[in-house]
Amino acid sequence: MKYDRILIRYGELTLKGRNRKFFVRKLRDNIKMKLREFPEARIETTHDRMYVLLNGEPYDPVKQKLSFVFGIQSFSPAIQTEKNIEEIKKAALEVIKKSHQPGGTFKVSARRSDKTFEYDTNQLNQIIGAHILTHMEDISVDVKKPDIDVLVEIRSEAAYISGEVVQGQGGFPARSSGKGILMLSGGIDSPVAGYLAMKRGVDIEAVHFHSPPYTSERAKQKVIDIAAKLAQFSGRIKVHIVPFTQIQEKIHEKIPEGYTMTSTRRMMLRIADVLRQKNDALAIFNGESLGQVASQTMESMVAINEVTNTPILRPLIAMDKTDIIKIANEIDTLEISNRPYEDCCTIFTPPAPKTKPKTEKIVAFESKFDWNPLLAKAVEETETIVIKDNRLEKTGQQDFDLF
Repeated sequence: MKYDRILIRYGELTLKGRNRKFFVRKLRDNIKMKLREFPEARIETTHDRMYVLLNGEPYDPVKQKLSFVFGIQSFSPAIQTEKNIEEIKKAALEVIKKSHQPGGTFKVSARRSDKTFEYDTNQLNQIIGAHILTHMEDISVDVKKPDIDVLVEIRSEAAYISGEVVQGQGGFPARSSGKGILMLSGGIDSPVAGYLAMKRGVDIEAVHFHSPPYTSERAKQKVIDIAAKLAQFSGRIKVHIVPFTQIQEKIHEKIPEGYTMTSTRRMMLRIADVLRQKNDALAIFNGESLGQVASQTMESMVAINEVTNTPILRPLIAMDKTDIIKIANEIDTLEISNRPYEDCCTIFTPPAPKTKPKTEKIVAFESKFDWNPLLAKAVEETETIVIKDNRLEKTGQQDFDLF
C-alpha cells in the first residue's frame, strides 16, 4: 500500500474567524517552503482541511518535514477512494495490514461530513470493522485503547482512509504574529523561550553577547548550533553576535561588585533594543523564569527593564526548570546547551549579586560614566549570521548609529 496524500488538520487556526484565511495561507506557504525538495508534492486547501498530494513522493521524509511546521495540529497519511463502500472497505483493510502486529487490536472511527452518503457513521464502523475481522486473523476490536484506529472520512468530493495520526507542533504558522528579538545565551532556557515564541507565530531574530577572550569560539559555535535547531521550526533565523568584552570590563571597573550583574543585563538590553529598532521588531523575548537566579527576581527585572519602554516578554516566567528541560530535550537543544563552554553571563558573575537591586542606585552608579560610545561601538561591530533551515547562509555586519 502506498499513501497518495497527507491530510492536515489546522487545530487552533479554526478559531480565527475573519483572519482565518491569512493564517491558512501563511501555513500553506510555510509547508510549501518546507517541502521544496519534493517537487512533485502539491498542496490543496478546503475550509477546514489541507492536503499534501504526494504524487509519488515518499511519505516518510515528507512526514519528518511536516513534524517541524508550526500551525499543524495533527496530520494523517491517507488513501483517497471514491465514495463507494466496497472501495472504502478495501482501503481500510490495506491500512490495517500495513500496521498490524499479531495479537493487536483496532477500531474504526468514521466521520460523515457528506450527509447524503448512504451509510451513517455507526453503520460505517460496523461494516468496515466486520470486513477487517473477516479477512484477518489474530486481531480483535478494542474501542477504548486500540493499537490501530482506522479513520474514515466521507467528504463531499471523496472518501479518505488512514490508520495513523501524527501530532504536529500546534500553535500558529511561523512569521504570522510580528517580529521579536530573542536574547539568546548558550544556556538551556533561552532556546526554549525562542521556541515557544515562534510557536505563537513570532518571527524571531536572536541576539547573542560574545566576550572574547573570556568566551571562546566554541561558545559562539554553540549558540549558532542552537539557532540552527530553532531554524528547523521557523525556516530561517538571524543571529546578531555582539562583541561585549570592553563593556563587561568597564562594568567591572566602574560598578560596585553587587550591582555588576544588574548593570550587565541593562547594557545588554539597551543594545538589544537598538537591534530591535533597526530590524523592525516589536518586542524583546528572553528566557527568564521568576526566582531562578539573582537577576530574575521581580526587583531585578524592574531595575533591568528601566532602560527601555519596549515590551520584555518572558515565555518561561512561571515554568519549573524540569518543565523547561523537558521542552529543551524535545526540541533537541538540551545536549548543545549542556556543552561546557561558558557564556559572558557566567564568567563575570559576582560572588554575591544583589537579588533586590534598587533602580535608583544602579542609575546613579551608571551615570558616572558615559556608556554610549562603548555601546555604539559594540552595535557597529555586531556580526549577523543568517541560518536557513539548519544551514548557514551568510555573515555580515550591521550599520547602526543610534547612541
